[in-house]
Amino acid sequence: MIRSIVRGFGAALPKRVVTNQEIEGIVETSDEWIVQRTGIKQRYIAGEGETSASLGEAAARAALQNGGLKPEDIDLIIVATSTPDNTFPATAVNIQNRLGITGGFAFDVQAVCSGFVYAMATADLYIRGGMAKRVLVIGAETFSRILDWKDRTTCVLFGDGAGAVILEAGEGEGKTSDRGVLTSHLRSDGAHKEKLYVDGGPSTTGTVGHLRMEGREVFKHAVGMITDVIEAAFEATGTTAEDLDWLVPHQANRRIIDGSAKKLGIPLEKVVVTVDLHGNTSAASIPLALATAAADGRIKQGDLVMLEAMGGGFTWGSVLLRW
Repeated sequence: MIRSIVRGFGAALPKRVVTNQEIEGIVETSDEWIVQRTGIKQRYIAGEGETSASLGEAAARAALQNGGLKPEDIDLIIVATSTPDNTFPATAVNIQNRLGITGGFAFDVQAVCSGFVYAMATADLYIRGGMAKRVLVIGAETFSRILDWKDRTTCVLFGDGAGAVILEAGEGEGKTSDRGVLTSHLRSDGAHKEKLYVDGGPSTTGTVGHLRMEGREVFKHAVGMITDVIEAAFEATGTTAEDLDWLVPHQANRRIIDGSAKKLGIPLEKVVVTVDLHGNTSAASIPLALATAAADGRIKQGDLVMLEAMGGGFTWGSVLLRW
């Protein structure tokens, strides 16, 4: 059977690092408060000329180099983003042009923080369906541009960045020992919109708007939703938490990450955590964490890796793959 196998990975971050101490000068908060409640110590903030497309392009080029590929080897680009450069065209098309790719096709996926998981699942379907052989999957965000910097409950949480993975078609035997994507599980429930949303848009206000969040409500639902899709992945593949080599969660909040791992019986030493370095980078957080752990040698070929995320909407999902 056809499997979607990871061929390359890459990441890109803005030049500017913003520490909690710098945030203290913007809103009434403290480093101690931020670290205790979120685990975040710093984040990267995009400067002039740094956009979701430029960061996505840099991550894509890093992934191509890592995979030993050229831009023309890619026949599909999927970009997960909630902060596109333009209302249209898609940021994926922008990145396609920046890379000099004139063939194939490209489009965006919008599922907020779950976007990269949705994009990976979509890429897997295109590969297994025979419509694409190599897919560049990118999560790219500049959430700093939609934050209300007077709202201390949200502006301390988010950062900017991009990460990329290249999936390519390969042969598998239909076993969990196969390399590549083994199973994907996606969910959404629009009844929770008011708990995490942006208060603007082309069709409503004609403006970009700002992010609004009911933090306690999001936290209350997060652990249950995350464990739901992870347990679904285990059931679909006949695997267990003990079989996992790594859990790579969406980097929203250290307490959510730890709570989910504890509920599932996954040791914290098997969890990749980068929220302290990057903050919550929405759709970019999982590929950034993947690239970090793969680059430093933690994630190795043959490892069983679980990706999971939850985002505004609510949306949530998981992808289980063998690296």
